[in-house]
Amino acid sequence: MDRLSKTSGRPAVFFDRDGIVNLSPGPGYVERWEDFHLQPEFVEALRIVTGLGFAAVVVSNQRGVARGRMSAATVDDLHRRLREQLRAQGVDVLDVLYCPHERDSCDCRKPQPGMLLRAAAQYGLDLTRSWMVGDAESDVEAGRRAGCRTILVGGNSPTRADRRAQNMADLQARLAGWLSAPPAGGN
Repeated sequence: MDRLSKTSGRPAVFFDRDGIVNLSPGPGYVERWEDFHLQPEFVEALRIVTGLGFAAVVVSNQRGVARGRMSAATVDDLHRRLREQLRAQGVDVLDVLYCPHERDSCDCRKPQPGMLLRAAAQYGLDLTRSWMVGDAESDVEAGRRAGCRTILVGGNSPTRADRRAQNMADLQARLAGWLSAPPAGGN
């Protein structure tokens, strides 16, 4: 991707899925719709993001596909239902992208930035004015590698994120201010 395509277009907020969009399944996988629990704070965060003119894109590692725990069709169905549920609440995301690969066998599995770069190229997004929101350091690293500012939700260990929210309610409360502020250091 050339430098021009990384800095043209509208900004986006990239959201990790498990732990941000929906409740984390813990060490396992969300394999059925019945186990997908949308976080109300995410819906409100999405309202803030789109209200400020940002595109919203969900980016998710789904190694369970490579491990045979679920099919790509199952993941696609979960994402279709997610978008239906969001639309029923008056919001939506631009896209839901996921990496179905095992470990580091590709350029799209976070911490690699491939999903963010692909979304930027496909939708004309400005990564330099964009943010990556996640609950793991691999989310932060993917955002940094793509040229985005970053927000880590939760955790107590040191982070390279630009900002840290204690939980989804804290993210919802602080998000508008963070997205509206010029780039600056500090958490």
